[in-house]
Amino acid sequence: MFKMTFSILCLVPMIGFCAQTTPPPKPSPPQPEPMIVEHIAGGLYFVKGGVGANTAFYVGEKDVTVFDAKMTAEAAGEMLAEIAKVTSKPVADLIITHSDLDHVNGLTGFPKTIKPIVSETTKKEMEEAFQDEKMAAYREYQFAPPFKGRTIFHTAGGESFTLIQAGPAHTGGDTVIVFPKEKAAFIGDLAFIGRDPLIHRAKGGTAAGYIASLKMMIEMDGVETYLSGHADALTKTDLQALLSTLEEKTAKVKALIAEGKTLEDVKAALLPPASPGAPPSRWPSFVEVVYLDLTEKK
Repeated sequence: MFKMTFSILCLVPMIGFCAQTTPPPKPSPPQPEPMIVEHIAGGLYFVKGGVGANTAFYVGEKDVTVFDAKMTAEAAGEMLAEIAKVTSKPVADLIITHSDLDHVNGLTGFPKTIKPIVSETTKKEMEEAFQDEKMAAYREYQFAPPFKGRTIFHTAGGESFTLIQAGPAHTGGDTVIVFPKEKAAFIGDLAFIGRDPLIHRAKGGTAAGYIASLKMMIEMDGVETYLSGHADALTKTDLQALLSTLEEKTAKVKALIAEGKTLEDVKAALLPPASPGAPPSRWPSFVEVVYLDLTEKK
């Protein structure tokens, strides 16, 4: 009798009558790449990996300037530890390219004496985000006077960088930092490679502005290396290839709009079909942004 009962119980799950009582384990989130520091030229270093977007820092005669803050206080601390391996000079300034959390939220890993340097528009966007009670700790940081358009930033040691408000593009107030001696620029999220550019329309970002920013960066005399928040170091050729792709997509969207096509028509014509069972994208594609920018009343 015992043997018969055991056999029946063993058959139940085989024929599908027994519900699974233990859910399958959730897949572990992907781990960030190890943080590495790449020397670009002169005093300029590129920081890749870790939690949050790529960052950079500049070792001057007297101190260090950091560009973007990573995504968490822990990641910012890891970055500061990497900087300390390169130089014993103190970190004196932090310049933030735009208001996205993967560039901003590591701010609390910096001393409260740090006063972030940002464009006027980025300051407004950051202050709005800091109204969330979960970000109350960020309100303890005072901003340096924000800039608008184009300005020259001078370090205590006499080095100088050009700050250019390139937005609205990816957000409303994207900043490009140009290092003339190093023939390089730190460009935040103004060049995504291998995937659609992310454009925050809610922050005032536009497809046309993104394209205009790419053109502006390509036309910079003397700049040979572009440091992006989400790519390896890039060249003018890389930016030109991206520009051509985005201009081609824009032209196709404009042609379809002229034919009276709807947004769904445009997506069906220009976007690859979604993989079966894949969740919907969190962000609109570039062609969607182009369509909305051109057809929505301002």
